[in-house]
Amino acid sequence: MRGVPASWCVSEVGEIADLIRGVTYKKEQVQDSEQSGFFPVLRATNITGSSLTFDGLVFVPAENISDEQLLKHGDVVIASSSGSKEIVGKAGSFNNELFKGSFGAFCTGLRPSIEVSPSFFGYYFQTPSYRKSVSELSAGSNINNLKSQDLVSQKFPLPPIKEQTRIVAKLEELLSDLDVGVAELKAAQKKLAQYRQSLLKAAVEGALTAEWRAKNPPTETSAQLLERILTERRARWEAKQLAKFKEQGKTPPKDWQKKYPEPVKPDTEGLPELPEGWVWATINQLALAQKYGSSAKTNEDSNGIPVLRMGNIQGGELDFYPLKYLPITHNEFPDLFLEDGDMLFNRTNSPELVGKTAVYRSQISPCSYASYLISVKFTELFMPEFASTYINSAFGRNWVKSVVVQQVGQANVNGTKLAALAVPLPPLKEQTEIVATLETALTAVKEQQAAIELALKQSAAQRQNILRAAFSGQLVPQDPNDEPASVLLEHIRAEREKRVVGKRGRKVKEPI
Repeated sequence: MRGVPASWCVSEVGEIADLIRGVTYKKEQVQDSEQSGFFPVLRATNITGSSLTFDGLVFVPAENISDEQLLKHGDVVIASSSGSKEIVGKAGSFNNELFKGSFGAFCTGLRPSIEVSPSFFGYYFQTPSYRKSVSELSAGSNINNLKSQDLVSQKFPLPPIKEQTRIVAKLEELLSDLDVGVAELKAAQKKLAQYRQSLLKAAVEGALTAEWRAKNPPTETSAQLLERILTERRARWEAKQLAKFKEQGKTPPKDWQKKYPEPVKPDTEGLPELPEGWVWATINQLALAQKYGSSAKTNEDSNGIPVLRMGNIQGGELDFYPLKYLPITHNEFPDLFLEDGDMLFNRTNSPELVGKTAVYRSQISPCSYASYLISVKFTELFMPEFASTYINSAFGRNWVKSVVVQQVGQANVNGTKLAALAVPLPPLKEQTEIVATLETALTAVKEQQAAIELALKQSAAQRQNILRAAFSGQLVPQDPNDEPASVLLEHIRAEREKRVVGKRGRKVKEPI
């Protein structure tokens, strides 16, 4: 708080605002819908960091809420306790005249003096200096907390009241323009995500290569390709069995070929019609092997073997940061090393993330994978990127929803269900064309997404710079005719003292 203008002064938040504690209530008192005799209560999830949202509310009996705890225009609600350090300290200004309610005990309210601009007061809790301060203060073993004393002790740069008004006007002008730009960027971001999904859909339903297909009739249909794949699959099994008999010094028994485990055939009921020449096939029919990853505890010793985890699958691709490791001497190696072309499927996660899929292409080698992932090695006659594209498309997402098993806190799709998944099988040359065309289009999408993300980061930084300038006296010029903030602070102190004396001097009405 060094270097504020001479007409400003530095106070503490507790000198210019009253602290209001959140409403306490028992779990059995809570209702999830509005009803007579109940008031809505905001929680930490309703605090955005600049404003308040009013969805997902809970309702508690009116008698649990004092008049002081009912929100008033200009109040600032702060998340003071949470399992996430990022949430602790997040604040939102209240300016919803239609809302009559309060906030829960994991939040704290601050009500600015009537002699302080409520908008100026609210903007302070968006500044980088405030966020940095509360981040350093929040502490707790299992939960992060912001103590009331630490909150009211926050240093607050206080300008003259007229300058507060000028600063707020300038902030609203600059930030509203910035917010319009951010809204446009986020809208473009959403459209890109929709376009990406439309590309995946077009790829696996044949629309992406419709013109190419018309000009390039296949020399081998998908039905013929599948038959070749199944024939080779059986031949590999028989060769493996014969090798096993030879190793054991045994003569193959009569009709031993009849023990061949036939792969699961596709259930095509309800599936969309495929382009002419394509067929449906199961992962089981197309795969050479399917394995779960390692459940061994990993570490951060980069001298070991990298282990890919759920979080390393991002947007249909593998992200190799951050990584965990297993020792080179780990007993599951080398059997659990990934091979080029292995598809990784996230079998356990939250409902919206289970089923994330990507293909390993020897970006780092050797490399392994964790137990929440399933690896699938396909025949050379089927491109793993096509299977990954199908699972990541709307078709695959719908399939995940239809087979997922919801467990405590997580959703799960096991290897048996993955093996039975039916995917389209185009002719081999068309598979290659689809993957190449899609890769080019998705690279362009990725570049645009990166540009938008950069612009959003720059906008966030610009917002912080504007707020930093506002609370250091650099956003608007000072007016020597303004009454100094020191006088304002004396007025606030006098007004607060008068209220305290008034409360002490109240007489309790004698019972009759």
